[in-house]
Amino acid sequence: MEDLAEEIGTTKSTISRYENNKREPKKHFIEKTADYFGVSTDYLLGLTNNRSNADKIKKAISDDPELQETWEQIAQRENLQLLFKQTKDLDDKAIKQIIRIIKAIEDEEANNGL
Repeated sequence: MEDLAEEIGTTKSTISRYENNKREPKKHFIEKTADYFGVSTDYLLGLTNNRSNADKIKKAISDDPELQETWEQIAQRENLQLLFKQTKDLDDKAIKQIIRIIKAIEDEEANNGL
């Protein structure tokens, strides 16, 4: 609990109050806590069983090996992390479309030697 408190800029007693429902956490606390544990805010709040947006993406493309391969190649790219954080409100079809678009761009760049 000390590490968490230090990392998100609060105290152990504040975290204890949140845990014991004596105080309601603010949005920035929830976001920082989710980042600390590497989970989505929805998961932290009990609104989904998907620990992260990456889990949601993997589930959405589980029936398409080509998209799975593309996802594995681009999942760690820092410049795409913000995009993937935005997937929480997208359905599976939209997630697949986004990955197909990224794949098409990457394929075109590879073909043009970029």
